[in-house]
Amino acid sequence: MRKHIIAAIQAHAAAEYPKECCGLVLAVGRAQKYFPCRNIATEPSEEFRLEPEDYAAAEDQGEVIGIVHSHPDATSRPSSRDLAMCEATALPWHILSWPEGDLRTITPTGTTPLLKRPFVHGAWDCWQVCADWYQREWGLEFEAFQRADGWWESAENSSLYEQHYEAAGFEQVDSPRRGDMIVMEVGRTAHPNHAGIYLGTDPVLPGEESGVFGPGPFVLHHLYGRPSEVIVYGGPWLQRTRLILRHKEAR
Repeated sequence: MRKHIIAAIQAHAAAEYPKECCGLVLAVGRAQKYFPCRNIATEPSEEFRLEPEDYAAAEDQGEVIGIVHSHPDATSRPSSRDLAMCEATALPWHILSWPEGDLRTITPTGTTPLLKRPFVHGAWDCWQVCADWYQREWGLEFEAFQRADGWWESAENSSLYEQHYEAAGFEQVDSPRRGDMIVMEVGRTAHPNHAGIYLGTDPVLPGEESGVFGPGPFVLHHLYGRPSEVIVYGGPWLQRTRLILRHKEAR
């Protein structure tokens, strides 16, 4: 990273301390510049949420080629959320520890294992593991559905799975076959709030070890606060099931 950009990031981190600063690295013609943004997170000393209006303003000036934020009184080691959002944005993330001053860059790998990924709502969660399975197995792409943490807790909020499944190309069926999405209610919830991929009797995921054996049937899922995994689909999971959804391009 160019020295003038590092200096600009350090100045921004110092000005915002003890809150996290956030910003963007832009390519403007052959030049590069740092574009400071506002952190509108509820707890800005613990996380950052970049103001969307600032992102739009930055795009008016140049091409976004990197995302920046600081870790106040912490190392530059990326959190699980940093890693997840780096993959989700498909851009390099630059993390500055402040006031220590260490700058670390992480880059998207382009692929994340389906199994044992940490839970990060909105990036690595139950919907995303389903979407990633469909992309890798069937080549399907879905829009980036926006979802606020805890959307399922109030009846006043939209029921996201029920509201969007038809537009995403799914229809309800009575009994599952491999590749169907199982939508469930987990915990205290006003809406169906959890989903997984029905794998039938074959728990194998190419290149990954599921660690489960037996006759099945199996489901790939990512439960809140736990690593993604393959489980036996039965007992309480059957009782929690509310929708069985099959995509129109089901194999």
